[in-house]
Amino acid sequence: MQIEILKCKIHRAVVTEANLQYVGSITIDEDLMDAAGLIEYEKVQVVNVNNGERLETYVIKGKRGSGVICMNGPAARLVAPGDIVIIISYATMDFEEAKKYTPIAVFPKEGNKL
Repeated sequence: MQIEILKCKIHRAVVTEANLQYVGSITIDEDLMDAAGLIEYEKVQVVNVNNGERLETYVIKGKRGSGVICMNGPAARLVAPGDIVIIISYATMDFEEAKKYTPIAVFPKEGNKL
């Protein structure tokens, strides 16, 4: 049996930009991506702590060390600069493997730094 579990999350990052005219996605500082184990184009769920919105999109790499968290495309109407978000990725795995798996949680400091 396969089940879906939490793979990783970036917990309480601060949105630095919102670009309505971009095609879509969320831009994330590559340092944060590496720490969480996210790869470019991976599907993520974004939860906005400020307003309760939840949405799905995909990740694109942001400049390493920049602290960038930029909501792109139409989702920029749901997440504004200064909002606090939780960025979540899930993985599907065998039930027995899932029982042994430990999700990665990244807790950014001020400026979305590690």
